Amino acid sequence: MNVYLLQVVNGVGIGMLYFLLAVGLSIIFGLLRFVNFAHGAFYALGAYLCFQALQMGMNFWLALVLAPIVIGALAWVTEKVLLRHVYAQAHEFHIVVTVGLALVVQELIIVAWGPLGVDVPAPDALQGVVMWGDFVYPKYRLFVIGFTAVLALGLWWLLEGTRLGSAVRAGSESTEMVSLLGINVFRLFSVMFALGAGTAAMAGVLAAPIRGAEPFMGVEALGIAFVVVVVGGMGSFAGALVGGLLVGVVQSLMSTLWPEGARLMIYVAMAAVLLLRPHGLLGRG
Repeated sequence: MNVYLLQVVNGVGIGMLYFLLAVGLSIIFGLLRFVNFAHGAFYALGAYLCFQALQMGMNFWLALVLAPIVIGALAWVTEKVLLRHVYAQAHEFHIVVTVGLALVVQELIIVAWGPLGVDVPAPDALQGVVMWGDFVYPKYRLFVIGFTAVLALGLWWLLEGTRLGSAVRAGSESTEMVSLLGINVFRLFSVMFALGAGTAAMAGVLAAPIRGAEPFMGVEALGIAFVVVVVGGMGSFAGALVGGLLVGVVQSLMSTLWPEGARLMIYVAMAAVLLLRPHGLLGRG
């Protein structure tokens, strides 16, 4: 199989994980206008909760369901107790509070699981590779592509085809108008913040068998998530999907063409998009 075609497929898989990581960040900013630098911490917690579940004798599939629910609930409580009180403050204050929260989570991870990374095995059913002619590809990575594609359709339906999605879209335009319609805006904020954290945690669970779990993975993930959101456009679901795929494919291809500059090219791609479309590929001007 052509190595570049293989890398494109790899890039699609990585890009779908980036989409899951970034879509929550994009929704949170689009609705709340809130800069959440703790988003990567939810991703790291998802990976570690998957590891802990396996250590306790649970299987991967149960961890895939439980970790996003637990992290979503934790994020819901955090939003109500802490973050809700800083929405009205300047963005600089948002950054200070959420960076502090991310550092606290990072240190708690080190206390609970140690400073070194841990390996998370893929489920037994997805061990090995798939062979179709000269196409050879790991089963688990194919599962990630298929599962995240289905999840993306589910999120699209939630945001585009339900009353909740209509309220979110209206709230991203004018929270005052949504309040006048009798919708509890703060409850909507809490739900969407929890949903965003849950999708980040699910990305962490799915990524764990590919790259393991380590305490500082949230910092790396946060940087990539912001690149994806900027490339796709703030507050855009479709932008997060397109941005995630573009960043994933660019990174994967460059790891073959120029391994040392693979990470650099992500930011080059972001700069190129911003020069051509300052609001991102699918962002609103």
